[in-house]
Amino acid sequence: MSYIKALLIIIQFFTVLPIRKELPMDQKHLSLSVSFFPILGLLLGLIYAGFASVLINTTPLSNLSITFFIWLSMIILTGGIHLDGWMDTSDAYFSYQDKEKRLDIMKDPRTGAFGVISLFVLLSAKFLFIYESVVNQNEMVVSMLILIPIYSRLLMGVVLINIKSSKKEGLAFFFQKNCSPHTMRYYYLFIIILLTTIYFEKPEVFFNSFILLIVTLLFFLILYKKIKQWFGGITGDVLGATVEGGEVLLWMIVWLLQYTVMV
Repeated sequence: MSYIKALLIIIQFFTVLPIRKELPMDQKHLSLSVSFFPILGLLLGLIYAGFASVLINTTPLSNLSITFFIWLSMIILTGGIHLDGWMDTSDAYFSYQDKEKRLDIMKDPRTGAFGVISLFVLLSAKFLFIYESVVNQNEMVVSMLILIPIYSRLLMGVVLINIKSSKKEGLAFFFQKNCSPHTMRYYYLFIIILLTTIYFEKPEVFFNSFILLIVTLLFFLILYKKIKQWFGGITGDVLGATVEGGEVLLWMIVWLLQYTVMV
């Protein structure tokens, strides 16, 4: 029962799915909920992939229209929570101020020009990469719609566990202070099960899956250094930016693979 409640906590926090229930916010359940970040990604991915399969296989819609609805579903299902973090983090980063000033900028409810510009670039890039994937690899894009949300939420969890919060308040600190040191073990186990399942059930997807995992790990190593350098640690906004930036990076890799190897 605790596992179900922990999963519902992160669904309630990070999606618009209607969880009309008061859930326990104690250390046990919050620690478990962080362990379920990749499961949250799997849930989102299955919804995206199911929706995409219906559009591709049962409707006369053009590739452009299908891409638009897939792209839009990603914004709607998460309520744009990570996009908000992306904009605030972009405003802070492009201010070129010191760490403390950047943290103050992130707390400002107003959105600056850099936040708007970076949002436009992010969403445009994601649309482009998904569109070309839909045009060239209909079946592969459905698999990637499942895999990429998993890896991006896995990345969020790894960042949350391994990079200290820059302040003693906010969503990141709230989850981080309740994290278990054993959470990474759940992530290792999940990845082993995921890759093993893909290898035996969908071997044609295994290469892409492995490459995307390597890219995710390399991206974390970059973030491990840069987040501390730029912001002095993580915040809720930085975690949101990590998810969005990670997803666009992974979609770009899928896009590049279409033109460099046979997938």
